[in-house]
Amino acid sequence: MEALYTTGLEIHFVGVVVLLAVVMFNIIMLALSHQIIRYAKRLRIVIPISWGLITITIFTGIVMMAAKHLTFSLANIAMIILSIIFIILEIKRYKILKYETDIRQKGALTEYKRKAFRYLGIEMLLLIVMSIWMVV
Repeated sequence: MEALYTTGLEIHFVGVVVLLAVVMFNIIMLALSHQIIRYAKRLRIVIPISWGLITITIFTGIVMMAAKHLTFSLANIAMIILSIIFIILEIKRYKILKYETDIRQKGALTEYKRKAFRYLGIEMLLLIVMSIWMVV
């Protein structure tokens, strides 16, 4: 049982690290984009990857909690809250691009970048702070 738990924690940690890399990739992709239509097409490829990693991380966290007989600690509660915030930020970021940004308007990418960088920065900060907390 202990080996299963250790393996699950390793998978969980790898999922978080890869999710952190995807968030960094999103930031770089956004910074290097000059046309909103091309960026939106690329984002349609990256978003399923992001959601898959979020799902893997949440699922492995749930399995680890079940392995510990659903014992809630401060760290577990913080991770649950972080997961909810992360999902909300991703939904808001995509919603801004899909519904609130007029891609025909000049300067639409600049307006979107301002908002998206804020959400991605918050996601990156939350992931880094939580990862440091769990490692230390």
